[in-house]
Amino acid sequence: MVDRLSPERRSENMRRIPSKGTKPEMFLRLFLHSQGYRYRLHAPDLPGRPDLVFRGLRKVIFVHGCFWHQHKACREGRIPESRRDYWEPKLLRNVERDRNHLADLRKLGWKFLVIWECEINDSERAEKRAIRFLGR
Repeated sequence: MVDRLSPERRSENMRRIPSKGTKPEMFLRLFLHSQGYRYRLHAPDLPGRPDLVFRGLRKVIFVHGCFWHQHKACREGRIPESRRDYWEPKLLRNVERDRNHLADLRKLGWKFLVIWECEINDSERAEKRAIRFLGR
């Protein structure tokens, strides 16, 4: 399969995809705030710069995009057919980096939860998982 966009156009499209403040992240942030939880964002002093940091609880939440972090249980978590030689190593590096960050957090005594982008579509499930993780 051949990419229909020029490399320059594809690069521009990819550059515009935000890493912070995404719709799934904002949904979860607004929900948790409405439930009385207070948190810090993208802590640079913690491995992986978690999306939501609850320092008093020593817990963090990552909101992962299914494509970028290769969610195996989701259709979006597949490697594209076009330019597979580019995408496969890039996406597998993301998965390995995520695994290392989670292991480092565990060693530091932090608990973590990963909420996938597709789980936000079933908002009730994502909300319940977050509340159960944070304890209420």
